[in-house]
Amino acid sequence: QVQLVESGGELVQAGGSLRLSCVVSGRTFSRYSMAWFRQAPGKEREFVAAIAWSTSITVYADSVKGRFTISRDNALNTVYLQMNTLKPEDTAVYYCAASQRYYRLSYEITYDYWGQGTQVTVSS
Repeated sequence: QVQLVESGGELVQAGGSLRLSCVVSGRTFSRYSMAWFRQAPGKEREFVAAIAWSTSITVYADSVKGRFTISRDNALNTVYLQMNTLKPEDTAVYYCAASQRYYRLSYEITYDYWGQGTQVTVSS
């Protein structure tokens, strides 16, 4: 059973930075593509960023490109989301997700395992 635990969400002012972490249980973390999604109040969950296990290719939503960076440390079974120049519209619950696939990384259906989420609030 694969378990994902996110951390790092908090209240931050606009223009600030945060780094989210997601620790994944299991022995084959290096063979999982990882992604971050987010869900704002009253909205559907949306894709934020992903990193493929096979090539480490990264994919970003247009809304975060140039501001957010996804990375992974296979030795620590951890994926990170570095978020810079935060905006109030980045306020959401951020979810970590894992998949053994390495394609269609921006689609929710690609992912088999999900964390419980961590709240990020950006004040104006």
